[in-house]
Amino acid sequence: MIQDITRKLYSDVPQETLYHYTSFKGLLGIVDSGVLWASDIRYMNDSAEMTHTADLIREEIRQRIADGHPNSKLLNQFLDWVSYRITNGHMLFGGSFRSNGNLLSQWRGYSALGKGVSIGFDPRHIVQCAQHQMFQVGKCIYQLVEQRRLIAQIVEAVETLAERYDDAVDRHSRPLAQAYYGVFERIESDLLRIAALLKHPSFQEEEEWRIVSPVLTDYVTSPVLFREGTSMLVPYLEFHLRVSDGESISLEHLYLGPTPNISLSMNSLAMFLAKRGIRPRQGISYCQIPYRQW
Repeated sequence: MIQDITRKLYSDVPQETLYHYTSFKGLLGIVDSGVLWASDIRYMNDSAEMTHTADLIREEIRQRIADGHPNSKLLNQFLDWVSYRITNGHMLFGGSFRSNGNLLSQWRGYSALGKGVSIGFDPRHIVQCAQHQMFQVGKCIYQLVEQRRLIAQIVEAVETLAERYDDAVDRHSRPLAQAYYGVFERIESDLLRIAALLKHPSFQEEEEWRIVSPVLTDYVTSPVLFREGTSMLVPYLEFHLRVSDGESISLEHLYLGPTPNISLSMNSLAMFLAKRGIRPRQGISYCQIPYRQW
């Protein structure tokens, strides 16, 4: 049942240009390496989004218990398990794209001192790259009504699994307070993939699409790398933007963010891309947002 939820969430196919906001340094790295960094979901800029899913589950469980659910033990154990595993369990990596490549909030987030761009990709190319690397592409969900409906379905799936769960050896090998943990472990990968697409409603204007990696259970033997973050090391995977070696990155469009030197910056951007054999199909555009030192 929960696999059906995941499958449906990732069935939407993007049709519009997908933009990735980054700094000039990020642009140089992406173009020269042909790689985008897909960060561990727990370490992304919107770090509270995984706990947002945990909060939704907590709300759903408390309501069910208040309504007299016959197996409060199951629900309380699920809540305890989720509270820990959703931020300390298996690893899932994601990269962010926006349907809107010219958002003031995003320029503020990525345009320190006027050094921002949003790189536009053909959505078909991103989907092709994702499929080649066993990533999935999903559209983030912001509406609370829809999020709560999905969470209710997840809890119902847990209840159904628990009714069928008769692995006596497994249950008796665990502490009584963790008797149902074997049930929850069966849905962990799907729960993470679903949580990766549930974002707080306050971010709705972003219209985010996300590339999401396979779930990794062993970081030691997996190709996990680390970069310096604001206050910690951030685990990430490389998401390759070339389907075959030797080809140039295919760009659909590029926005230059607010800058005090529009003409010079537009010129150097065009020169840099031409030097790398890249000519965005829709060219390079200035964002038309006045530069301010925010």
